[in-house]
Amino acid sequence: MHPDISDQQRRYTLFVLVLVFTSSHVDRQIMGILGQPIKESLLISDTQLGLLTGIMFALFYATLGMPMAMWADRHNRRNLISFSVFLWSLMTALCGAAANFMQLLLFRIGVGVGEAGSNPPSHSMIADLYPPERRATAMAIFGTGINWGILLGFLIGGWINEWFGWRTAFVVVGLPGILLAILVRLTIKEPPRGFSEASQSINPPPAFWAVVKFIWHNRALRHVVIAGALISFTGYASVIWIPIYLVRIHDMGTGEVGTYLALLIGVGGAIGIYAGGRLADHLSGRFGQHWLPWIIALANLIVLPLLYLAFTAKTPMGAIIAYAIPAALGTLYVAPGFALIQNQTPIEMRSVAAAINLFITNIIGLGIGPFSVGFFSDYFSTAHGEDGLRYGLMTTLVVIVWGIFHYYRCGVAIRTPEPAHVTAP
Repeated sequence: MHPDISDQQRRYTLFVLVLVFTSSHVDRQIMGILGQPIKESLLISDTQLGLLTGIMFALFYATLGMPMAMWADRHNRRNLISFSVFLWSLMTALCGAAANFMQLLLFRIGVGVGEAGSNPPSHSMIADLYPPERRATAMAIFGTGINWGILLGFLIGGWINEWFGWRTAFVVVGLPGILLAILVRLTIKEPPRGFSEASQSINPPPAFWAVVKFIWHNRALRHVVIAGALISFTGYASVIWIPIYLVRIHDMGTGEVGTYLALLIGVGGAIGIYAGGRLADHLSGRFGQHWLPWIIALANLIVLPLLYLAFTAKTPMGAIIAYAIPAALGTLYVAPGFALIQNQTPIEMRSVAAAINLFITNIIGLGIGPFSVGFFSDYFSTAHGEDGLRYGLMTTLVVIVWGIFHYYRCGVAIRTPEPAHVTAP
């Protein structure tokens, strides 16, 4: 054991990083439960709502993530994470003061700028603390932050909106993150680079385009990045628009919707992502690393028909029941995918590799996914009224099939030796 990092500190670091990831998803996903009240208050279209929840947020979040990741591969990752938490929490609280669409859009961009500096250094730190055979489980524990964030965002946001309005909800969920930023800065210890793989030599961090080239020429990395982006397209779209769909089409209150989805996506999804990480570690350890992507492909074969039933349900309870299993399995791709990228990437380029993956995933998934639903909802509404949102959601399902194909191809690539020229720069 490295003298600078104890087992207790390693577990504590992972715990705090889960809190950080939770905070980011509270502030990011609260737009889902508050979407309909914001639409009615600011008199905006579904396309504009898609801009707020999708492409404009994701563009700044994903683009700035890469230079911040390059900084993280060269400097202190803890300090970058602390600053990022402070910035996105402040911007979230300020969303409550927005008087019009443009002001709210600028504050949401500010949230995206803050969140850009969190994930890549967090992935790199976890990879330093946990060896490959335990990494998917560690990433699964970290990944539950998505679900805890959705749980808190939907539950708190839904009821605070009913009691005090959507503006107060932003302030209530935003301000505690400032205290979390202080906790990160004062209590987290920066782990040594390559701590979990001390036998490996650590080269100087390569240039950005060298990392891009490495990922592109590694077939497994190429397929898993594409697959993750496609699966997240439907995942992010449904998380943002399912609460709006339940409020608008099934006439449910935001508090009631927030409570149901907090249980389904929050608790159920956290169990799903953790179990998926454990199962991926077990299968890959027993049968080979190719099971990391294959377990995701199998889960999405189950999700696909159930999402269709949820989007076409005639009753609110029918929609909620059909959505239960997709909610639990919706983020299962996160832990095996993150672990696979760290496993396949040399130590000195891990933050940047994570940032490139997140850039592609977030532009396509977080950005285009919710925006496309808003765009198609407005398009289909001219002929189908409120049911236009159903058709907008259903357009995302074909993307799941495409993603499953790439996860399968990723597993095949892992089982087949890479060409001789694929080496770290």
